Amino acid sequence: MADQFLLGVDGGNTKTIALVARADGQVVGAGRAGCSDIFNAPSEADALGELDAAVNEALAAAGIGPQQITYGAFGLAGADWPEDMVYLEAHIRNRGYGQRVSVANDAIPALRAGTDDGVGVVLSYGTGLAAAARNASGRSWHSGFWAEPMGGGRMGHDALYEVLRAELGIAPATELRAAVLAHFDRDDVATVLRTIFSHDRPALTEPDYARLAPAVLDCARAGDPVATHIVDEHARKLSDYALAAARQVGLQPTDSTLVLNGGLFRDRAGTLKSALQRHLPQESGFATTRLGQEPVLGALLMAFDNARIELTESIHDRLASEADSSLEQLSARVRNGDSTRSH
Repeated sequence: MADQFLLGVDGGNTKTIALVARADGQVVGAGRAGCSDIFNAPSEADALGELDAAVNEALAAAGIGPQQITYGAFGLAGADWPEDMVYLEAHIRNRGYGQRVSVANDAIPALRAGTDDGVGVVLSYGTGLAAAARNASGRSWHSGFWAEPMGGGRMGHDALYEVLRAELGIAPATELRAAVLAHFDRDDVATVLRTIFSHDRPALTEPDYARLAPAVLDCARAGDPVATHIVDEHARKLSDYALAAARQVGLQPTDSTLVLNGGLFRDRAGTLKSALQRHLPQESGFATTRLGQEPVLGALLMAFDNARIELTESIHDRLASEADSSLEQLSARVRNGDSTRSH
């Protein structure tokens, strides 16, 4: 059994991570590349190139060829519509990344990583929102393009425009003003506007706005009413999407786990998590847990599940520990500038 190799891939907008493990839980290869989302990369070819780069780096580190992979499980941003799944799976099969393979939306591995059996609801809240649910029979649903614009990008937008409204006397003053000025390293709001909207400057992207989100959480935690209102509105909508996701697959929240994933839920003070719990109906009964691992671990666990390899407690713990170590090494390489492809 130890001679079998499993591949798990988590492909997103910020980064794409691939891990190769033996069936005994030893992680033997890791790779990292950039955006593999076919909707948000410069082109579909660019997205697939990043996917290939991460997988091939992991295979090279493991010292094996793709034909030696028993099962490859891929959780990919951009796997939104059924035709996206077909397109991505065709590429993966053509590259031979596993004797058997599966493709799911990237929210599903996060759910698997945060539960014992992959059953429940997940809210991933980083630059944007990804919500998903899966029931015991394997039926799943993910938000894809059903979700309205949300996440850190929208939270940053909200903060900026509340500052603009306050500057014009339309809305109350807010501590977010100081946070916005510090973020853009400017002395006044008018100069911030010139920085953002001048014709000779590139337009800000959602990730640019998302970098303001931690300051919104900080101001809310300090009691600023405007920031508190922004966080509260995001939490209210997150509650709506969690309950909607459960309904799509027939889950009763009273019997379900709600996994919280993404940068905005990693705030140590739990500002957004606390606001969300206030908005979830008391009778919903979700058992809420914050994901402590990278979602790529969930993709690897899905590969084990689909290959029907028993995941004992010791194998699971070894996978989690060695995945963390491998990911830290990848991150260190990026910080040190040792990886030319990683973002």
